Amino acid sequence: MKEENIHVRWAHENDAEELLKLNDAFNGVGTTMEEVKESLAVSNELIALAVIDRQVIGFACAQFFKSFCYRGLQGEITEMYIAEAFRRRGLSTLLIAFIEEELKARGVTSVKILTGQRNEMAIKTYEKSNYARTEEVLLQKKL
Repeated sequence: MKEENIHVRWAHENDAEELLKLNDAFNGVGTTMEEVKESLAVSNELIALAVIDRQVIGFACAQFFKSFCYRGLQGEITEMYIAEAFRRRGLSTLLIAFIEEELKARGVTSVKILTGQRNEMAIKTYEKSNYARTEEVLLQKKL
């Protein structure tokens, strides 16, 4: 069995097609190629890619913001997806560490992750990266 070339890097416009496919598999929201390219070009969102042998097989997104309500910059890892065939190889942990390093470099002092309460595999991954469960409750409304 040959050794795989695994790495993590930031997304750029040339990754739009792969991101579109992965996000479709993950969220099924039906964004267009143009929307993905525009988002990559103008958004402040951080988008990291997991790559094996030059094939993009996963992604994670993060955002950060300043609020007078908190002492420092706040961050959130908003999305995390690894194609099913490539799971259980530590790629999510690599993506988390990569994003955390960038958030820390930008002055972020606290990072949160929101996931489904029954998504035990994801919760274990986040706990492995030293995230702690909280008692917060998410309320949501469509406008």
